[in-house]
Amino acid sequence: MFKHEKQYLHPVRVERPNPQYAILLQEQLGGENGELKAALQYMSQSFRIKDPEIKDLFLDIAAEELSHMEIVAQTINLLNGHDLNYQAAVAGEVEAHVVHGLNPELVNSSGFPWTATYVNVTGDLVADLLSNIASEQRAKVVYEYLYRQIDDKYVRETIDFLLNREEAHNALFREALNKVKNTGSNRDFGVTEDSKLYFDLSSPGPKHESPNPTPPSFENPNK
Repeated sequence: MFKHEKQYLHPVRVERPNPQYAILLQEQLGGENGELKAALQYMSQSFRIKDPEIKDLFLDIAAEELSHMEIVAQTINLLNGHDLNYQAAVAGEVEAHVVHGLNPELVNSSGFPWTATYVNVTGDLVADLLSNIASEQRAKVVYEYLYRQIDDKYVRETIDFLLNREEAHNALFREALNKVKNTGSNRDFGVTEDSKLYFDLSSPGPKHESPNPTPPSFENPNK
């Protein structure tokens, strides 16, 4: 069961309309590293998780990502203002001005529709957690790029909040990975001599040591 609370996790406001930037922000609504992708990826992965604590974690983060999607959509609304004017959007996605009435639609910044192929689900908890850690990191990178291209202090505050929440999720997924790092694909497929070979296929070049792989760990050495 889901319940919608009519209160944003973070205040949503802008200094002034900026339709061009609204197009850029569409990337975090309907793009491959956006909030909808994250929400549906974590929710879809949760369906086969047997550990109740980790399953709950995935669902909690998925629900929060939906709230982030709402924040992004409302920010796009405010940036677009309330008048149809395709000339205000000089590049990128203009379909919103002739089809959707400026409603934030599920497309990326180039106007390509969101697709379920963005969602990565393997059924292996270790692989899915590593995928989620990478997803959160990629989302941070996109938000950092967006942050650099806007001087609206309120939009920057919103992006800064979302960036910090991505980092929180990243840390939670890393902690979960530590709990299961010797299970699933890390247990079934162990380290053999074949995994300790380095093939020098770009000679001449610098000398590389042979790898010595170990299961991934994100433990905090200060604990």
